[in-house]
Amino acid sequence: MADPVSWLLIEPGWRVDASDGTEAGRVEEVTGDSNADIFDGLAISFSALGRQHYVPAEQVASIEQGVVTLALDQAGVRGLGSFEEPAEEIEIEPEKASRVARVEERAVLRPKTGAHATTPLRRLLEWLGLAGRR
Repeated sequence: MADPVSWLLIEPGWRVDASDGTEAGRVEEVTGDSNADIFDGLAISFSALGRQHYVPAEQVASIEQGVVTLALDQAGVRGLGSFEEPAEEIEIEPEKASRVARVEERAVLRPKTGAHATTPLRRLLEWLGLAGRR
C-alpha cells in the first residue's frame, strides 16, 4: 500500500476506485480552495466521453499517488449526481457600506481557486492513451 498524499496533488486522469477495489472512473476536476486548504470534492467520469459526476470530499476514503479510493461501493458511485461548476466567489462590502457601494463598487468576481480542470479533447486523448497524463 502506498503512502497517502494531499488532495492538492490530485490531478485529472488519476484513477478512482470504489470501496470494493474496482475501478469506478477517472478524476476530471478537483474543487476546493488551495489557499485555505479546503477540499470540496471531485468531478469524475465513468468513460472518456461520459458526463461528469460529483464526489463530495466526505466520500473520499484515501488518496495515494495516482489513485483516489472512495468510501462508496460501485452501486453508490453509479448513484452520484451530476457535477455542477462551483459558483464564482464574490466579496461584498460590510453592512455599514451603502448598498450601491456594496453591490456596484466592491463586488469582486474571482476565478475558482485550487481547481484543476482538463479540456474535453485532452480527456478523450488521455482515455485513448494518445496523450500523456499530467
